Amino acid sequence: MLQPGRLVQLLTLMKLPWCLLEFLLSAVAQGQEMYAPHSIRLEGDITLGGLFPVHAKGPTGVPCGDIKKENGIHRLEAMLYALDQINSDPELLPNVTLGARILDTCSRDTYALEQSLTFVQALIQKDTSDVRCTNGEPPVFVKPEKVVGVIGASGSSVSIMVANILRLFQIPQISYASTAPELSDDRRYDFFSRVVPPDSFQAQAMVDIVKALGWNYVSTLASEGNYGEKGVESFMQISRDSGDLCIAQSLKIPQDRKDKTYEFDKIIKLLLDTPRARAIIVFASDEDIKQILAAAKRADQVGHFLWVASDTWGSKLNPVVQHEDVAEGAITILPKRAMIEGFDTYFTSRTLENNRRNVWFAEYWEENFNCKLTISGSKKEDTDRKCTGQERIGKDSHYEQEGKVQFVIDAVYAMAHALHQMNKDLCTDFSGVCPEMEHAGGKKLLKYIRSVNFNGSAGTPVMFNKNGDAPGRYDIFQFQATNTSTPGYHLIGQWTDDLQLNIDEMQWGKGVKEIPSSVCSLPCKPGERKRIIKGMSCCWQCELCDGYQYQFDEENCKVCTYNQRPNENRTGCSPIPIVKLEWHSPWAVIPVFLAMLGIIATIFVMATFIRYNDTPIVRASGRELSYVLLTGIFLCYIITFLMIAKPDVAVCSFRRIFLGLGMCISYAALLTKTNRIYRIFEQGKKSVTAPRLISPTSQLAITSSLISVQLLGVFIWFAVDPPNSFVDYDEQKTMEPNQARGVLKCDITDLQIICSLGYSILLMVTCTVYAIKTRGVPENFNEAKPIGFTMYTTCIVWLAFIPIFFCTAQAAEKLYVQTTTLTISMNLSASVALGMLYMPKVYIIIFHPELNVQKRKRSFKAVVTAATMSSRLSHKASDRPNGEAKTELCENVDPNNCIPPVRKSVQKSVTWYTIPPTV
Repeated sequence: MLQPGRLVQLLTLMKLPWCLLEFLLSAVAQGQEMYAPHSIRLEGDITLGGLFPVHAKGPTGVPCGDIKKENGIHRLEAMLYALDQINSDPELLPNVTLGARILDTCSRDTYALEQSLTFVQALIQKDTSDVRCTNGEPPVFVKPEKVVGVIGASGSSVSIMVANILRLFQIPQISYASTAPELSDDRRYDFFSRVVPPDSFQAQAMVDIVKALGWNYVSTLASEGNYGEKGVESFMQISRDSGDLCIAQSLKIPQDRKDKTYEFDKIIKLLLDTPRARAIIVFASDEDIKQILAAAKRADQVGHFLWVASDTWGSKLNPVVQHEDVAEGAITILPKRAMIEGFDTYFTSRTLENNRRNVWFAEYWEENFNCKLTISGSKKEDTDRKCTGQERIGKDSHYEQEGKVQFVIDAVYAMAHALHQMNKDLCTDFSGVCPEMEHAGGKKLLKYIRSVNFNGSAGTPVMFNKNGDAPGRYDIFQFQATNTSTPGYHLIGQWTDDLQLNIDEMQWGKGVKEIPSSVCSLPCKPGERKRIIKGMSCCWQCELCDGYQYQFDEENCKVCTYNQRPNENRTGCSPIPIVKLEWHSPWAVIPVFLAMLGIIATIFVMATFIRYNDTPIVRASGRELSYVLLTGIFLCYIITFLMIAKPDVAVCSFRRIFLGLGMCISYAALLTKTNRIYRIFEQGKKSVTAPRLISPTSQLAITSSLISVQLLGVFIWFAVDPPNSFVDYDEQKTMEPNQARGVLKCDITDLQIICSLGYSILLMVTCTVYAIKTRGVPENFNEAKPIGFTMYTTCIVWLAFIPIFFCTAQAAEKLYVQTTTLTISMNLSASVALGMLYMPKVYIIIFHPELNVQKRKRSFKAVVTAATMSSRLSHKASDRPNGEAKTELCENVDPNNCIPPVRKSVQKSVTWYTIPPTV
């Protein structure tokens, strides 16, 4: 037993308002019964308490309002029905009668707290030592009945308030409707249990529904109070844990509101601020639900909002009456339940005569039949119709079993099964309630309650986990009003630890079957990444993976490897196509055509020279160097085919060898020739002695030594950097990946090409210098001037080649332009030498064989003397008729050595061979 002083401390710990605390304690100290004038008392061996919202919350200053027919009377009668069934069951609590003390909470937590003090009166010891009656005798107090357990309450806020008192006195409590997650805290509400699953399960089921429908952007709406706020809080927590569900707005419906219409219109306006969040998660009372539907209709938003509501909406018709079009498609959830036929039979048989134990039944009768009883104190003032008492529930009025009736019955049976097992364990040899059971206390009874496991009124197991929660089992409904023969709530699925949803049975506004969307951002297209908006994982902007990037995952782009490019939709990478200069390409056709013509011409010249190898013209040309020069020209044409051929190790090796070799051979031979001419005539100015190293063997040796320098450089190149082919992905890596190409090429850089040609260019420049120095040699004596013209033209060709080659180094068509430029330049160089040095000789040999005859050999002294005199007289040639200078020259030498007068063009050709044939 608790002393009042101890009670003060305990109630203070509950942090109740002091005015209420003072009122309660004063009442307890005075031994007053703190309950409403109307309460239900049923005598029994064991008394159970009952808390039901018989009346609605009253206006300010009035604790109770109108009677609640379903939530109040139906549930209260369900407890009475369960007690009757248990007391008549010989197997359950035999020889024990269960009594009851049932109170009205008026749907208000503070009022329920006052009422619940009735349950603890028997546990409070009163000090009556100083209390005397008027006759001096001590007073006689009627001892209140002891309540061993309480069934209730309904609302979560009421249960929380009551649980704080009951746990102080260790009175177990089993709720039939309170679902707030807060009540699962076994440390604060250790004597609280419930036969309905907590809202955390309900919230999980609602999260699963939202995900199953493909929604990820929702708003929440809650009635102010524990139920609504804690339900939304639980939903939001599960959403955060899941990571792929975002809350656009979380709004609360205030309890104390002056202008209901304004408040609800304001809420609808706020919800429309996030139009993409069409799904609204509702944890609200049925009255608030009705008001919010009306506000949506006033805002002309029929069909916009997608409601997902908790069990307070459930399958009730009251919230959707006159708002069916706005509510269509609403998904609601209810703990899995069944209609109890026995209760229907029981309740429809209740009359004013046979149900006098229910002190509120007369008020219910008036409200249900809309009539007025003649008894005094009737609250029905809006009708003059008199009740006859012959009305029958279900016949003269609509009747539908309230949804929580099953759970009220299960709660009473859970308490009865716990008491039954406790009785069996403690009163083994005792019929009825033994003293051990009377003094066992609430803690022991709680242990038995948490251990119960039986099939409830609906045939489903009734049990509790360590927190006193029932397992989560829900039915999922959808309100459908279009394209259906029976408008109303249709069962579309269930949730028992996991979701089972029949999407094919669902339909939305105006009977549409397609699931509407409630997403913050539409899915990104392939090849686009999500740029998440800070703080909202479901909201993003789509950004295209640009350049050589591809979509690695939803939020990241990555660059393809160097040899790959993004595929068409940028979801992966594909190999970059490899290209090379093809034979059929216009860039290759022209060089190949020129090279083939040059090769044919070179072979023809070479064949002609071989055929007429011993004729004067061929001998006078210097047969040995001519064949070397023609070989170099041939190789200059051949390099075209090597530059266009598919690169591999062999082709790349030959490219390195022949790239500069052809030009080197050609210009080495020409340099030897011009150097010989220069030395001959320079020596002739000083003496008549022939210079050294002018014999054919010497000339070949000099040429070979010059060529060996090129070959030595190539071999060193081979040793330092062995030839190889590779694919260059940077050369044609354009800004547009679809235009990127890998170029198959030899590992020869532009600089290496120039270096390979550099030695040949050096020979060419040196040869040009000698050609300039020998430009004064008369055409009668040698090829100095044709060689000069050849070198001048060649220099122009290569001066044009170098800027073109380097200026196109960064061009997309570099492979084609540079290869074509290089091959054409080499073809032109070879063609110039072939045309200017050998075509006139071939012309004489073939078409004028009469001129290809042996002339009398002249001595070196005669040649030099003639050349010297010719040089001295050459400056007068412009003042004389054609041929006069030559005539004058002939007058100063042996007339037998002079060439017979012929046509100028022919004479010019013939005079080339007046030097001894060793040249």
